[in-house]
Amino acid sequence: MSERVDVGEAMPDVAMESPAGGSVKASDFAGQKLVVFFYPKDDTPGCTTENKDFTALKDEFDAAGIALLGVSKDPPAKHQKFSAKHDLTVPLASDPVENGLADALGIWVEKNMYGRKYMGIERTTYLVDTDGKIARIWRKVKVKGHAADVLEAAREL
Repeated sequence: MSERVDVGEAMPDVAMESPAGGSVKASDFAGQKLVVFFYPKDDTPGCTTENKDFTALKDEFDAAGIALLGVSKDPPAKHQKFSAKHDLTVPLASDPVENGLADALGIWVEKNMYGRKYMGIERTTYLVDTDGKIARIWRKVKVKGHAADVLEAAREL
C-alpha cells in the first residue's frame, strides 16, 4: 500500500486498459477538467447505481467540459458487458491488478467483510483540474446523490 495522494498534488499518470483496447491515463485529458471515480466491482448494486447516476448526468458533465472516467480492477471484457447490460455511456477503464492507479493513489486497501480480510478499492472520486492537479477528493463515497454533488463541485472549479 502506498501513501495517499492528496488535494493539490498531481494526478498520477498511470496507464489503464480501456474496454475497446488501448490505454487511457490522466494526461490524455490535459487541459480539461476530469472526474475519475473508483468503484469496487462491476455489476454489484452500489457500483451499478453509481455508474447509472454518472451516466444520467453525462450530458451535463459534457456540456460543462468535464470528462468522466469510471475505474475498477475488472477486466475490459467485463466492463464491456457491464456497460451494455446497463446502457452506460461513461467511459470505463481497467486498473492493473498490481502497481495500478489505485495503488499510486493509496486507495487499494485492506477491507474486512464478515471477518474475512481482503484487498479492494476504496470507493473514491477525484476531481482533477485543467493542470492535472487534484482539486477535490471524495473518500468512502456514499452513492446516493454523489454524481450530482460531483457535478456541482466540478462546475464551480
